[in-house]
Amino acid sequence: MNLLRTRIDLDAIAHNTRLVKDLVAPAELMAVVKADAYGHGADRVAKVMADNGADRFGVATIAEAVALTEHTELPVLAWIWSADEDLAEPLSRGVELGVPSLTHARALVDAAIPARVAVMADTGMHRSGIDEAHWEEAFTLLRDAEHLTVTGVFSHLACADEPQDPFTDAQAEVFRRAVALGRGLGLDLPINHLTNSPATLTRPDLYFDQVRPGLILYGLDPLPGDHGLTPAMTWAGDVVVVKPIKAGEGTSYSLTWRAEQDGYLAVIPCGYADGLPRRVQGALEVGIGGKLYPQVGRVCMDQIIVDLGENPYGVAQGDEAVLFGPGGMSAAELADMLGTINYEVACLPKGRTVRTYEGGL
Repeated sequence: MNLLRTRIDLDAIAHNTRLVKDLVAPAELMAVVKADAYGHGADRVAKVMADNGADRFGVATIAEAVALTEHTELPVLAWIWSADEDLAEPLSRGVELGVPSLTHARALVDAAIPARVAVMADTGMHRSGIDEAHWEEAFTLLRDAEHLTVTGVFSHLACADEPQDPFTDAQAEVFRRAVALGRGLGLDLPINHLTNSPATLTRPDLYFDQVRPGLILYGLDPLPGDHGLTPAMTWAGDVVVVKPIKAGEGTSYSLTWRAEQDGYLAVIPCGYADGLPRRVQGALEVGIGGKLYPQVGRVCMDQIIVDLGENPYGVAQGDEAVLFGPGGMSAAELADMLGTINYEVACLPKGRTVRTYEGGL
């Protein structure tokens, strides 16, 4: 029996994928499924995405890419790897590699293994990516290596979640220079991509040949407003104990919360070992039976306490308690409460949380 679970709605994944594919056509859709598909399970969601319009997949690491090739025949791009890694297995599986530095470019040349590669250009974020001063050398190295096929250029936007920030336009101009330089040096560069989730929603002028969203495919919105997305993840546990408390009595470590009146408490088996931060204390509201109840007292390693008041709706052992998702707070609401973003919230569940699936038939 799973007392704590994330429930993944595969029909929501299908809906979001179709919505994005229709939005960006004729540009191709690279579905980003890094970090185990933002905690949704890459092995399961990749098939659904492929069936509903994804043209290829993007992940962070080579290990993620190799694992994903067991579940899809679509192309997979990985962009975080060490120039000292043994590339034989990923390249034999057809994994495409992003090239984030001259050192990585030289490693691919020296490996002498046929490969498809994409040049990661730093357009101003100053993270991974080849600086403009080294573009010509990198393009030339990769062009002259007969065993390498350069598929395109890609980069990462720093401020796309702030649509009015002019830095996105500045990055786009640098990106265009990178593509033009590569083509001027004799490379075809047929698949170039820049847009992440927020830019996919707001910047059709920057779609180029392909878009590269992640968050929106899971139904989480990076921007205010309704973009027609359906959240796919619910984090929930069972009520394991309901017990009375009298006015003035406290609960959990250090008794930091005390009841103002006689009432009832519910115990939910989720704590910081399962990914729920201690700092949610006193701000989290848990959904039970469609009603929201305040979490009270310290967040423990294994459990939290919820104040049911007089328990007018008869919450009982075995009822489902929603930490975020339909029937509870949204991931965005929890993120706001934590002072973070819904990207991080989707990645919170861990520990004894068991992933389950519904839909997708």
